[in-house]
Amino acid sequence: MGGRGTYAAGNNVPYTYETVGYVEDAKVLFGKPGTGLHDLPVEAHSSNVYVKLHKDGTLNMMRIYDEHYLTAEIAYHPEPDLTGNRKPVLHIHYYDRSLMRTDAAYLDYETFKKYEKYLVGRKWYND
Repeated sequence: MGGRGTYAAGNNVPYTYETVGYVEDAKVLFGKPGTGLHDLPVEAHSSNVYVKLHKDGTLNMMRIYDEHYLTAEIAYHPEPDLTGNRKPVLHIHYYDRSLMRTDAAYLDYETFKKYEKYLVGRKWYND
């Protein structure tokens, strides 16, 4: 699980997330009590995908990793700069190795299909 910034550099750190379930082969994570963590880890110990669900069991966020580094985040929540309103929208952000994040963009169909099995309760925009 996520090491909050040091695992990819070769340092083992205490786990700050707990696995509360699975979506397919991806761990569903939750920040351990007292950590104040609400997102998913910025680094991965053992997986290429981690998932966070809303209380109703639908996708809130998933993060995609390559060689332990965060590369992309697909999420479903409001992005007013993208949509011009406060309605939740399926979107993606990309990250570089320094954790600089791109602005939200609509999820393209190819990426949607690639990760569809993890996007619990989310449909393509036209469905």
